Parts: sequence; C-alpha cells; structure tokens
Amino acid sequence: MSDFLFPGRHDDDLDGDTLHEECGVFGILGHPDAATLTALGLHALQHRGQEAAGIVSFDGKQFHTEKHMGLVGDHYTNPATLAKLPGNMAIGHTRYSTTGEVALRNVQPLFAELEVGGIAVAHNGNFTNGLTLRRQLIAGGAICQSTSDTEVVLHLIARSRYTSTTDRFIDAIRQMEGGYSMLGITRTKLIAARDPTGIRPLVMGELDGKPIFASETCALDIIGAKYIRDVENGEIVVCEIQPDGSITIEAKKSGNPQPERLCLFEYVYFARPDSVVGGRSVYVARKNMGINLAKEHPVEGDVVVPVPDGGTPAALGYAQESGIPFEYGIIRNHYVGRTFIEPTQQIRAFGVKLKHSANRAMIDGKRVILVDDSIVRGTTSLKIVQMIRDAGAREVHIRVASPMIFYPDFYGIDTPDRDKLLANQYNDVKAMAKHIGADSLEFISIDGLYRAVGGEDRNPARPQFTDHYFTGDYPTRLLDKEGETMGRKLSVLASNG
Repeated sequence: MSDFLFPGRHDDDLDGDTLHEECGVFGILGHPDAATLTALGLHALQHRGQEAAGIVSFDGKQFHTEKHMGLVGDHYTNPATLAKLPGNMAIGHTRYSTTGEVALRNVQPLFAELEVGGIAVAHNGNFTNGLTLRRQLIAGGAICQSTSDTEVVLHLIARSRYTSTTDRFIDAIRQMEGGYSMLGITRTKLIAARDPTGIRPLVMGELDGKPIFASETCALDIIGAKYIRDVENGEIVVCEIQPDGSITIEAKKSGNPQPERLCLFEYVYFARPDSVVGGRSVYVARKNMGINLAKEHPVEGDVVVPVPDGGTPAALGYAQESGIPFEYGIIRNHYVGRTFIEPTQQIRAFGVKLKHSANRAMIDGKRVILVDDSIVRGTTSLKIVQMIRDAGAREVHIRVASPMIFYPDFYGIDTPDRDKLLANQYNDVKAMAKHIGADSLEFISIDGLYRAVGGEDRNPARPQFTDHYFTGDYPTRLLDKEGETMGRKLSVLASNG
C-alpha cells in the first residue's frame, strides 16, 4: 500500500540509498488459531515492512482489530494482544509506506461497516490511479479517514451497486490499476486478489485443510502449511465458510488479465532467499545472478566479498564461477534501530559504519571484489568502498547483480526521483566508478538477469517480467503520474500568462 499527500521518506535508512517495498499480507480462514498463525506469518514477512503491523479477526459475531507501530515481534508475541483477536479467520499486514506519514490511522488492515456487513482489506503494492479515484470520491462527498490508497477500495466497495460482497469486491478491483496483491475478510469469506499483470506476488496454501494466502512461501513454511499454488494474475479467489462448517473455494477473473510480468526486484532484493516466487527459488536465482555476473564481467582479485545481506547469494555465485575465494569481509550490525538513527547529526555522520563494519583480517592487502544486489543513489557504495580501503584493501572492484536503475517505480517500490538515481547522474560506468571511489564498476546485463531467474533473453515485444526500473517499459498506465505531470504543465502555463 502507499500513502498520498506526503513527501517521500527514507527514515529507516541512513541515507535513503536502499530500495524498500511496501508491505506483506497474510490471511487464513476457518482455523481456531487464526490470529496466532497470522502473527507468525507476518513475522516471516517482516522483511517486507518494518514500520507497523496490523491484524483483523472475526469471531462469528464481531470484528476485532489490533494495530501497532513497530515490529511484529514487539507486539504480537504477547498473549494478551492475541487474546484480543478471537475467531477462526484473520488477515494481517506488515507495512512500509513509500511516500506517507507514519501514523496509526494508515496501518492496515482497514476495516469498515458497510450496508452488506463489515469488511477488512489489506494490500501490498500501489494503485497507479488511486489518487485520481480518491479525488473523484471526495468530490462526490466521500469522507476519508486515512491517507492510504487502500481506503479507496473500501469506498468503491461501499458505493458498488452489486448486492453480494464478492461482486462488490470484484467491481472495486476492476476499477483499480497498478500492481497489487489484496486480501479481504467478511463475516464468512476470505477473498484474495492479484493485479491483472501479476506484478506483486501472492501464494495460496493450506493448513489442516484451511486456506491460507500470503505474499511469499516463507510465511507458509513458518507455520508448517502446504504450498498449493500461486494466485494467478488477474484472479480473485473467494473462500467461504458454509453453514455446515465446510469451506468452498471459487476462483474468478477480475477483468482482462494481461500476460504475467512479475516484478524482477522480488528476485533481486525483496523476497526472502528461502521463498519460492513464481515457481522459482529466490536463492537459486540470486546465486545465478552472481554466476552470470562473473561470466560477463570477470576481474582479477584475491577475495569476493558480499555487501550484506542482499549481495550474499550473488557473491557466492560469483566466487563459484570465478574460482576466487568467498569471504565475509563486511559484518552487518542487525541491531541498528530507528531511534538510534535519529538523535543527532553527529551520530548520522557515522554513516554506513552504524550498519556495517570491515572485517580487516579478510581485506588487508587484498584485491577485493565487492558484490552488491543493486545501486540506487550510490551514497552507500561510496561509504563502503572507503571503509574497505581504510581496512587496507589494495584494490576495490564492485560488481552489481542487477542492471543500472534509470527509472522510478510506481508499483510498490520506494525509489528516488529519476534525477537522483546514480545511473542518471553520470555519462558512463567509468565515471560512476570514479565517483564511488572504486577501481572498477560493472553491472549484470538485463539479459543476464533474465537468464538468472530462469527466463530467456529479454524480448522487447514480449518481456517476461516487470523491468521498467531498468528499461522504462512500464506495464500499465500511470494515471496519477500523468495527471501530476499535466497539472504541473498547466500551472507553468498559467504562471506564464
């Protein structure tokens, strides 16, 4: 999910040089331990959002909501909290907002009492026409309680002319554009939906015969659930508890699905390495990236060092293919919290050393090949190169397991404006390397990345994945962005008389 009306934030990263994705979702129907299992599932999805988490359950009579800022483990390991979430159905959400305020009112799932009964919804991704629809709704008298685009879906469900909740949900989803995976619960149903292009992932599983949906398979693994299949692009799956206690499952199409184009950054960075996304092992894909990177851009060196944690599988692949030893030359501190980042400029000036420190014994006097998953602004890379040199490295070469990022994302990834991306600030890779302070810098090719995840070379006419951040080929309309651009043009024209 995303938020409107507020400037972008990077307050959980020291310099805004890390890509973030907004959120993970989990839902289960018909299980007596629904809330506890949902909390465990969210814990497995914590990497998808560390800002806040929420759970909504239903006990057969009323809905119950718990929302908290902070990590899942900070709140939902407390039996007293879980006791407030009775019932045999629940959905949960772990949140990172790409462009919005940090506020409890924006924490999902969002719940509303409608004419057809209560409904709670949560989603991962971003609606590229959400702001446009929000403005139309407000102009028509709608009162919004949050700045989240997820609330737009609730308003569309409420205003739908269909009589059943399922038909209203489908009606609302058909009006949304962009990349999303969405879950909803009513008094008897768990509903799952995925965008027509399949940009954001969503999987279906089962535990003790009860249906489960989650952003990644790692959320199924943590509770011992069985993976059934991926929810297809453009598909809505409706699971309903019948009066006799049995559960029916019906799959529908939300509209006119396009050829599936799963987000490549799920493999590069976002998904957990132990997840299977789109039928592919994320760990294997990342290791293949390193193998292909070594084939495309070999360099003489003494040691291959990953930039933790994202670069580790690719570094293993690079070391395997090149025959150069792999070592942990950088140690990451996993216990740098947001409160520690904030206090003073002096603390912030420590920069990358708050999160990473050089393992001098593995670096001193050596030619170091640093393998990273991606480079966004380049500010972190600059600091890490300097840190490695300070630890005694003779040479520092950087190899990146994703192509250069030229374009911002509008489907649920927090990326800087185009002019702030390193690839757009320098004419060539050599100039970028000089800026960062590296002896050399190279990126995997787009074809090498496609092959790493089990595809073929990229076909511009029929790309297999969503890769717009590298190519500028956006798979959907960007209605809100187009409207924003037109608004600026009109404003300039007006100011010029």
